[in-house]
Amino acid sequence: MTIRGFHAHTYFNGDELPDAQRFAEQAKERFGCPVGHFHTAPVGPHPRGSCQLSLRPAQFADFTVWACEARNGLTIFAHGLSGDDLADHTRHVIWFGASEPLDLSIFG
Repeated sequence: MTIRGFHAHTYFNGDELPDAQRFAEQAKERFGCPVGHFHTAPVGPHPRGSCQLSLRPAQFADFTVWACEARNGLTIFAHGLSGDDLADHTRHVIWFGASEPLDLSIFG
């Protein structure tokens, strides 16, 4: 197994959307990482609103140090990209803030 990259999903409720947008903009400026859509309802395995940041392996260590302070109370679910979606969302994970239950049924 090889981790080819990472996704960091910023979770938010409706009133936290501006904070999540600010966090994503700061991450984009600092790391040059692509920022996905801001989903205001659960999508895929994610239990509430989320936005995906895509990071290269070489960026991830710096991102984790930065995100610990910059997340401002937001929950971030980060996972590796190995090609095995179930493993990526269960075994190759890091939570910033409290972990939340994922809907793993989509992985069959």
